Amino acid sequence: MSNLEASFSILGQKGVMAYILKGTVFTLIIALIAVVLGIVIGSVLALCRNYCTSKKTKIFGMIATVYIEVFRNTPLLLWIFICLVFCPCPELFNRKLFGLTTVETKLLFKAAVALILFTSSVIAEIIRGGLNSIAHGQFEAGHAQGFNVVQVMIYIILPQAYRNVIPTLLSQVITTIKDSSYLANVATIELMARTKQLLSAASRYNGTGNVNVSDVFVLFGVASLIYFIINYTLSCVVRTMQKRRKRPVRVTAD
Repeated sequence: MSNLEASFSILGQKGVMAYILKGTVFTLIIALIAVVLGIVIGSVLALCRNYCTSKKTKIFGMIATVYIEVFRNTPLLLWIFICLVFCPCPELFNRKLFGLTTVETKLLFKAAVALILFTSSVIAEIIRGGLNSIAHGQFEAGHAQGFNVVQVMIYIILPQAYRNVIPTLLSQVITTIKDSSYLANVATIELMARTKQLLSAASRYNGTGNVNVSDVFVLFGVASLIYFIINYTLSCVVRTMQKRRKRPVRVTAD
């Protein structure tokens, strides 16, 4: 049996593909959590940066601006390592979870915090672009209906802003799924980390007693294919939505 055949035989070993697919699920869950919390935090940041301009609220706008610019213009991996050192871990994650040891769970939590902080800064700018696309007359119309500032934001401005940036947000989801692979440097739960673990144990699965070059291509090739399928599917959704938004509305005369 050639080395390439031995490498492909790894995928046929009991539990290997299930191990990889579980890593894929965890990757999607981590990315989803990062995006959802990123939208919540990013919305607050975008609102503060855009509308906190008075003397009383200017400090919040300045804090939001510094937060966005610092996180957006520095590498994610840097913040992962910073969070590993300085981010405290709550008791909920200071125990065995998902088949991980206590140490691995704490590392996963801290790395996920870094991903959320980084993602929220990017999403804040996306949402701010949506806010800037709303005509000022929308504010005046809301106030004319008796809405206060908070009600205008919640019921009129933010829904329109979110609708305008949905394709861009989906593009950010794709980026976040890829960025989650940085967690492989410290955690052992997502797809890329599990691929690296399988590669380190490839000699036990391929029957040759050695880790071959072909093992690298096969295992990382499978991981790349999974990333491609997920992200290409999302890319197709984004392109479809963009085409629908650009499609002219036909008005028919009665």
